[in-house]
Amino acid sequence: MDKNKLIGISELAQKLNLIDKKNKKLSTHTLRFWEKEFKEIKPIKFTGNRRYYDKKNIELIKLIQFLLKKQGLTINGVKKILNKNINSLDDYQTSSIKVKYFKYKIKHKTKKILDKINKIKNG
Repeated sequence: MDKNKLIGISELAQKLNLIDKKNKKLSTHTLRFWEKEFKEIKPIKFTGNRRYYDKKNIELIKLIQFLLKKQGLTINGVKKILNKNINSLDDYQTSSIKVKYFKYKIKHKTKKILDKINKIKNG
């Protein structure tokens, strides 16, 4: 993704696979809720109050989603992690969670690459 590229809220919800299980529609309200809960999320708003997200916000939202959905943390737990200096050496638990997130990210990207390679092979 281009460093300066902005994506809309619907595109981000699709990218994060935020789908309402009942009606199978994109769950953009989840992103708006997270925006209210986590002051660190700061989408760019243009006329009509439409939200657009840059790379920094997208990475932050991916981290929040990972901590909530994959690690099972509460909103308050995620807030505590975001408020701490994650890179500090004396906070093992926080660093451990960050390592888990990056491992998850690498594993996910590797799977996507392998899927593409297999698709090319099987042509």
